[in-house]
Amino acid sequence: MPARLKRAIGGMLSAIGLAVAVMLIAAPAAQAAADDPADVSADDGLWWGAELDWGADGPDGYADRLGETPAMYSIRLSYPLDERARQDWMRAATSASAQGAVLVLSMEPRTILGDLTRDDAIAFNEMLERINRDYDTHQLVRFAPEMNGSWEEWGQQPREFVRAFETVADVVHDGASDAEMVWAPSYGAGYPFERADGRLEELTATDRRLLDTDGDGLLTEADDPYGPYFPDPDAVDRVGLTMFYFGKGEAGAAAGRDVPLQGNEAPEPGEVAERFAERWGYTVPQPASFYDRFAVDEDRPLLLDTGALYDFALTGDSELAVKQGWWRQVLAEAASHPRLNAITWLETVRTEAEAGAKEVDWRVTASSELAGALRTDLDAAGVRWGPITQVITPQEGSASTVQVRQGNDEMNWITGSAAVLAIAFLLSGVIGRLRPAWRYPDDSATRDLRIDMVRGFVIIVVVVTHIEVLSPYSLASLNVIGAITGAELFVLLSGIVLGMVFPAAVRRGGEWAAAVGAWARARKQYLVALAVILIVFILSFVPFIDATPVTTFTDRGTGADGEATTGRVYDLYPNADRLLDYPPPWYAVRQFLLLEMGPWPFNIMGLFVVLSLAYPAIMWLIKRRMWWLVLALSWGLYAVHVFVPGFAPLPSQFNAVFPLLAWQVLFTHGLVIGYYRRQIIATLTSRPGKILVGLFVVAYAGFLVYLWAGDRYGFTPTPFPADLYAMLYDSGYQRIDLNWGRLIDLPLVLVSSYAVLTVAWKPIDRIMGWLWIPLGQASLYVFIVHVFFVLAVANIPGLDRQSFWQGTLIHTAVIAIILLMVKRKFLFSVIPR
Repeated sequence: MPARLKRAIGGMLSAIGLAVAVMLIAAPAAQAAADDPADVSADDGLWWGAELDWGADGPDGYADRLGETPAMYSIRLSYPLDERARQDWMRAATSASAQGAVLVLSMEPRTILGDLTRDDAIAFNEMLERINRDYDTHQLVRFAPEMNGSWEEWGQQPREFVRAFETVADVVHDGASDAEMVWAPSYGAGYPFERADGRLEELTATDRRLLDTDGDGLLTEADDPYGPYFPDPDAVDRVGLTMFYFGKGEAGAAAGRDVPLQGNEAPEPGEVAERFAERWGYTVPQPASFYDRFAVDEDRPLLLDTGALYDFALTGDSELAVKQGWWRQVLAEAASHPRLNAITWLETVRTEAEAGAKEVDWRVTASSELAGALRTDLDAAGVRWGPITQVITPQEGSASTVQVRQGNDEMNWITGSAAVLAIAFLLSGVIGRLRPAWRYPDDSATRDLRIDMVRGFVIIVVVVTHIEVLSPYSLASLNVIGAITGAELFVLLSGIVLGMVFPAAVRRGGEWAAAVGAWARARKQYLVALAVILIVFILSFVPFIDATPVTTFTDRGTGADGEATTGRVYDLYPNADRLLDYPPPWYAVRQFLLLEMGPWPFNIMGLFVVLSLAYPAIMWLIKRRMWWLVLALSWGLYAVHVFVPGFAPLPSQFNAVFPLLAWQVLFTHGLVIGYYRRQIIATLTSRPGKILVGLFVVAYAGFLVYLWAGDRYGFTPTPFPADLYAMLYDSGYQRIDLNWGRLIDLPLVLVSSYAVLTVAWKPIDRIMGWLWIPLGQASLYVFIVHVFFVLAVANIPGLDRQSFWQGTLIHTAVIAIILLMVKRKFLFSVIPR
């Protein structure tokens, strides 16, 4: 290919790459903005929800199929709580809270009702309070539902059921969870459901008297299917009713009757209305309907648990005719029964005794045809879509990992650090004159060991910060850099290094080869990122490894929301379990591919992947002296972030901690600085340059010290307002965002450290170069592997994280092992550096 043509194609492709990067940044995130949550106590419409098969499905999958966010999700849990129930509950709560959905808890006793104690209820309420406190989740407790049915182990035991229900209700109502107790029997036609005939012999005299409501000495259809099981009204916040359509079509084939399912039949017109009138399926007339007795007379809202089954092995009516026929009737009754304000639909495939112990399908979102029809009918019925409560997403979990210190203590440290850096900068001029032999031998155009040394120091700070044990390293890493963190320097210095090496790459193989090499590196970074996410996920299944220290994050109350969220546990691997499905659902695959999941110490990796993709196109402009355009575009994107802070160009996990539109400004400036390093150094070391830099350093540090003195000694720092110092941290230095204060502090740190390293290179290199330089030259490698050291340390049995000597030993060992890995080039061919 002719060189001119090759250059033209390279330029065109680089321009296209830049355009794609710009469009990617400008594109809205895949997540739609949520409506403001409603007050859960407000009568603002009909709630629709789903009871999922949580082992094979999740809220994201359901909402993705339906195309809308429901108000509720339902889950069945064992009671008393065991560890499995707690874990399932926590996963359901984190998933539901990400959509601001109400959580319906069907608590199913797994022991004799008489053995349930108040201590069981207290443990249950503690979990209710924790979920409500941490996730603002409103919870409806269906305790021992369908207690009038013969098919439940806790069924048809009115005395013990009422005692157990009231015990739980008393504890829950005395607690602070704001949970609602739901009394939820099954629709009564067919009661006592044949299989209960033999139970009469097992009943105590008290239960026999309670159930025999007509006094004939027998348990028959003439007896009340609901009343004996109704507890004290004060224990009930909401009544519920289970009303399923088993596809048997005729009124005589009521639930519990041994009538085989022979074909798929759409429900008869008016069947649900007849059920609400308590007429469908009864052979003995009922004096009043469930709705009138318990919803109207007791003044309670009604939660309906419903669904319609379909057997694909049988002939008959279509699935749409069966299921839509049922949900339309249910929605029609909701319109005429105002106390019916919540409906959950069984969204699963399971074996049903009513269908001859065969597997049947209850789902209404499994096909696009059904889901579309349901969505249309739900919209027409005016259901209230979510969110209902506060939306707490995995992105908020990622954002909470930025731990900050609040108030004047932090600002005092920033001021002190600025003063020390300013003094060090001024002293560097003196040292340069007194000890010229210590100067850095700047004889390389492509490698600057001063930058490598700073990168090595920064990556050690990152490693120490993420391995959260007490040691001299941790005390230094949290304070030594002042207003900024290691992340800012990590991104800026990465840009500088890439800007420096690009000209050499062009000289070796031409601009096109340099671009292709850069994209290959970005691809490698991306694949390694996916690999790390997967490896950590796989490790979570190893019996003796607890991966939750990196796959979840417990809020320490030092993030954006302060102490209000202390203790909240965030799941940073949303829907990862769905990746094990066959085939895995697209929404889970999409979250994986877009890096929406991953260990929290690793979240900045996604930022590097995106920036690396844009790197060749940016360098194409810089090489053509259009650095001014690059910086103008960069600040334009930063302005978008400032004025539209909620705009997220990507749903990736990193964007919550390191917003792309803000953090790209560090990388682009680094590229420009690296490419024009020689010219910039020459300018800054000229007499005018030294004067300007000196004025900046002294003026900035002096400004902070002046304001600090006014605050400390009680005078007004004229011409500034007296309370300016108290406002500085919140307005410019918080670590939850890249504000003006951190952007100003960054060049102070960079200029001062670079000046000191320049004039005192030899002694510093002799003392720390053996450690900082090799780690700095492989900083990305160190960052990637350190995730597994964080996990390993978290799994050390008996480790006391507040023990100074244990923490010192741990940090020293980890740094030494990583240094050895770098020296031996362990997996250098696989892991990018």
